Amino acid sequence: MTSVLGKALHRIEDPNLLTGKGRYVDDISLPGLLHCAFVRSTTAHARLGPIDLDIARSMPGVHAILTAEDLKPALVSTRMRLSASPDKGEDPSTPFVLQSHEVAYVGEPIALVVANSRAEAEDAASAVMIDYEPLDVVLDPRDARGTASAMVRSELDTNILRQLKVAYGDTEAAFSGAAHIVSDKIWQHRGGGHPIETRGVVVESRFGGSELCVWSSTQMPHDLYYMLCEMLDMDQNRLRVITPDVGGGFGPKYCLYPEEIALPAAARLLDRNLKWIEDRRENFVAAIQERDQYWHVDMAIDAAGKILGIRGELIHDQGAYSPKAPNLAYNSATAMPGPYVVPAYDMDVFIVYTNKVPVSSVRGAGYPQAAFAMERMLDLAADRLDIDRTEIRARNLIPPEKMPYTKALTARSGAAMVYDSGDYPALQADALSTAGWHDFPERQKAALEQGRYIGIGVANAVKGTGRGPFESGTVRVSQNGKVSIFTGAVAMGQGLATALAQICAEELSVDIADITVIAGDTAVTPLGLGGFASRQLVTAGSSVHLASINVAAKAKKAASRILDVDEAELDLREGRVWVCGSNRSMGLGELAQVLRGAPGFAFPADLEPGLESAVQWKTDALAYANACHVAEVEVDVDVGGVTINRYVAFHDSGKLINPMIVDGQILGGIVHGIGNALYEFMGYDETGQPLTTTFQDYLLVTATELPQIETHYRETPSTVNPIGAKGVGEAGTIPAAAAIISAVENALAPFGVRISQTPVSPQILFNLIEAARQRAP
Repeated sequence: MTSVLGKALHRIEDPNLLTGKGRYVDDISLPGLLHCAFVRSTTAHARLGPIDLDIARSMPGVHAILTAEDLKPALVSTRMRLSASPDKGEDPSTPFVLQSHEVAYVGEPIALVVANSRAEAEDAASAVMIDYEPLDVVLDPRDARGTASAMVRSELDTNILRQLKVAYGDTEAAFSGAAHIVSDKIWQHRGGGHPIETRGVVVESRFGGSELCVWSSTQMPHDLYYMLCEMLDMDQNRLRVITPDVGGGFGPKYCLYPEEIALPAAARLLDRNLKWIEDRRENFVAAIQERDQYWHVDMAIDAAGKILGIRGELIHDQGAYSPKAPNLAYNSATAMPGPYVVPAYDMDVFIVYTNKVPVSSVRGAGYPQAAFAMERMLDLAADRLDIDRTEIRARNLIPPEKMPYTKALTARSGAAMVYDSGDYPALQADALSTAGWHDFPERQKAALEQGRYIGIGVANAVKGTGRGPFESGTVRVSQNGKVSIFTGAVAMGQGLATALAQICAEELSVDIADITVIAGDTAVTPLGLGGFASRQLVTAGSSVHLASINVAAKAKKAASRILDVDEAELDLREGRVWVCGSNRSMGLGELAQVLRGAPGFAFPADLEPGLESAVQWKTDALAYANACHVAEVEVDVDVGGVTINRYVAFHDSGKLINPMIVDGQILGGIVHGIGNALYEFMGYDETGQPLTTTFQDYLLVTATELPQIETHYRETPSTVNPIGAKGVGEAGTIPAAAAIISAVENALAPFGVRISQTPVSPQILFNLIEAARQRAP
């Protein structure tokens, strides 16, 4: 059987998904299912007065309207635990299951309506009358740090959630000896994940509410399982959490939300099956977002363009609460040096509450912001030195001979940051050659003579992937020869089942069509962490790889006993164990039948029952992927419109298990980055009311805005996992905005425009161009 690794096999998930046989959370139907809607805050900051439920409770189809007080008997605490954290107990940064005293952002849940239909639940929710006592609204994290600022929540005595210093080396010496110092203030605005499928929860109540089965469109089923066990004080054996098919995660579904606790609590109280499906406006005001970030950065460089040091300040808008440990700003601060040699670094970090939607991970989790800040500073330094933007990068990229490269920083876990493999200068050189970088000035000059403003930009990036500490993988052969894989990883449309099946098929020499992957079900996989940080192929893939090797070894060992042949004389191919040089063999299904055991019959000596293996491959090390993107744009200087004419992306994603899947992930990441650069803007007015809560106002990239994106790959296997892979889910996003804004700025070089923010709308560009025209002599 030929190798299946590295082959662009069609995804085994797709036939069901493409023929309407996928099973998403909204497809789950249960007997007597009732539908839920949430009463949400309509103001950004207010003390809650009386809540009048009388009219709403009398409306047709309404079964119950539950407030925080009503849910108390079913909850250990009315405040969420800090999810994905080993710490127990309440945390003053986390949201409430339902708010009862003081709302802190528009969209915060206050009550839960249960009705026969979603429409009836929504009608009743709109009839709930709430007396709000307005409080001061805090929107700008820069101002919120001050002692004169109002508090985002009355329980706080400061709006600063956390203050950090990320530093190493002697920055004072670096700046005192610098030939040049460049400085900039950079603003990166907030946006969302916006999966095609919004969030949703279905709860089945069993045996009077003593047992629950919960379906949730989450990236973290095991995290939700443990949270519910704790919050509802349930025996783990009486709770099951399942993640069905998921129509995209992109980070927001990494968090656990009040709705995911409120519905199970209500189901226990009412002993009814319940469903809640988030509508699109709710997704804008209740699902987490990422950013704003405000950077003030200085870079010290020598006369030859070598970086001597970086210093600055990063202010991170956390929103009203922190549903997870606030790691994004730390990710950004530690990731800013990226693929470059930075001898000294000092960044003061402030994580600050505001009266906006809470903030957590969206695709990239702080890394795109870091890359944007670093690449903008490099463009500024190249301009100061009057050298090509690619040259200053080449002079500072970590050389391949220094791999593995240990940074003078530590990860959140405390482990050292070690770039395991890659040739960063070679990747950049390949990208520039393919994109025609060195020929571009002639084309740009010719275009300018025609009155056209075209530009080219470049950005490099590096991303730690495969975050541990483990992921589960169990491989089991049944007596019919079919193979099942069970994992705590979560399928979110990224081709997880296909990749894991290929890894398993490679070791067991079985047809990929004979492999079934069951992911994200706490009943069949007791241990698991889920989908985040571009981790699942590396972690779950390594576990499945090792488990498959174990199963293959056990199959050979069992066959050697049964066939009375030395193991060295056996070969595994096409799902059978063959005696070399003969026609004697046993199928994996036959061996599974024997290892199943039978009452009264002897069991093969020195073998354990079952043809299966469970592995939880553990790691503290990350596999670092890297990328170089080159974007070519044209700017209409009369209206500020930007057209991306060409986009070239080079990636080193380690060993590619399925190149088609890798390409899909990288392309999707780039598209997300294009949105970050030019389109996605989550606006608020001065009272904290969200202004962009439809896709008519909040712009997502569509096919008409996309160029033909060219993707290319170098394969430098990772040295920190057994399959040599590096994650790809976020890598395409990280350098995209930086490359595009670099290109836009290059196109506007005749005007001397400097761009230090994302996104840049046509209005922003038009204003920058007009300001430059007015400055011109």
